[in-house]
Amino acid sequence: MQLVGMLDSPYVRRTAISLRLLGLSFEHRSISVFSTFEQFGAINPVVKAPTLVCDDGSVLMDSTLIVDYAEALSGRSLMPADLAQRLRTLRLTGLALAACEKTVQIVYERKLRPAEKLHQPWMDRVQSQLCAAYSALEREMVEAPLSAKERTMTQAGVSVAVAWAFTQLVTPDAVSAAEFPALAAYSAQAENLPVFLGAPMV
Repeated sequence: MQLVGMLDSPYVRRTAISLRLLGLSFEHRSISVFSTFEQFGAINPVVKAPTLVCDDGSVLMDSTLIVDYAEALSGRSLMPADLAQRLRTLRLTGLALAACEKTVQIVYERKLRPAEKLHQPWMDRVQSQLCAAYSALEREMVEAPLSAKERTMTQAGVSVAVAWAFTQLVTPDAVSAAEFPALAAYSAQAENLPVFLGAPMV
């Protein structure tokens, strides 16, 4: 299998870490949707990261769908079997993915849109959504911390840690680490795990 995309994308990174936690081997092809658009398009004409090229040549995209396939392939899961725990894991994963999405929107607005065309009310809205996602995650982490051990880490743990590190890397001014100490501490723990160190953002 080949995982295509840059690890500075939280979606590519959560996929790479998930594949490793599931014990699957793969080749990582660090190809950019921006600087190497045509090269990426030759693999997947939609040019969406992450892209997974399966052993039979089938092409999958979207991190959640790739992880779903990977779990079926490995016979293991990063989702708890217990229904209540599964519901919480899904809820936290959704919040983490929302935080990734809003962070990406802020980056695109700042870096891709001409400054004179920036619409501040829209930026304020995205910023409020980002803070709402992290506020909800902070409350959850205080009430019931997630496992930061490779053996027991769930998809929520992967996604939360990856999302937080991504936001702090690309938009550190958008969310203050001092306001979210539980998230900051959890992400720091996760980033020291071999499976995270093996998929560095930079």
